Amino acid sequence: MGLTHFPNGVTSFGVPVLGGGSIVTTGNIFFVDSNTGSDGNSGKDPGQPLATIDVAVGRCKASNGDHIIVMPGHAETIATATSLVLDVIGITIIGLGRGGSRPTLNFSATGSTIPISAASIVVQNILLTGGIDVIVNMITVSAADVKLLNLELKDVTGEMVSGITTTAGANRLLIDGYTFRGAAAAGADTAISIVGGDGITLRNLWIDGNFAVACIEGVTTASTNLTIGGFDQSSYLRTRITTDVTITLHANGTGNVGPNVASRTFQDAANITETLVGAQMTFFQPLPICNADGEVGLNTNITPSVNEA
Repeated sequence: MGLTHFPNGVTSFGVPVLGGGSIVTTGNIFFVDSNTGSDGNSGKDPGQPLATIDVAVGRCKASNGDHIIVMPGHAETIATATSLVLDVIGITIIGLGRGGSRPTLNFSATGSTIPISAASIVVQNILLTGGIDVIVNMITVSAADVKLLNLELKDVTGEMVSGITTTAGANRLLIDGYTFRGAAAAGADTAISIVGGDGITLRNLWIDGNFAVACIEGVTTASTNLTIGGFDQSSYLRTRITTDVTITLHANGTGNVGPNVASRTFQDAANITETLVGAQMTFFQPLPICNADGEVGLNTNITPSVNEA
């Protein structure tokens, strides 16, 4: 691609303009479209796209600022734990389209997952659907500085056990604009499972499911400097099971929950105090909790700070 000069004086290396914005990179740009593409194509022209994202990832260079543009209507099956492996440092994957026209990845086996094992990867605007019961987890993040932006995970057949799972290597992970539409039936454990890691941020969440554990859990290894929620946005968490817990974190985990995280529990008998669990966390109001239809939420009654004389 040649050098392009835009009227406003911005110079770019042949980048396409998408939705009124542009991709600013000196790296390669690959296009993927299952409807018109072939993995024998170069993928560098939207008229000659690749057919699968995994092949596009394999064409990328590490730390080169390479982008993969996934076209509207693209559909792909994730049949194993190696169908799509994100293992090239610094790549960005952007799905085009809205609603049902977004690129869709359908998971067809209980062990199918997308491992993100290289640092500084961005994945944006993709719909992931569960096409079989008891999918262990759809995305596994084990590398630092990963960004998952505007993703939707949705049960279609049965219930996935976990949506996104991390390891202790997922430092500074950002999940922003995450929608989880779980089945009403039991079978799920959690939408996000955090295992260790430092500086993880979860914000702009819309999570609804029948969770045996919680909407968000922290397990096995304590996370440090975890942030859930924020001052300039809001999140909604709903659990449809009698445990009535929306967030439960490791007993030694540190960080912040709130403000502006709303919880919806299963029943009017729910204990407001037990909805948010994090012994070493700090909590910032408002953190409204609503137990039943036709009611207004109460702010959490976790032990308040006091003004010492």
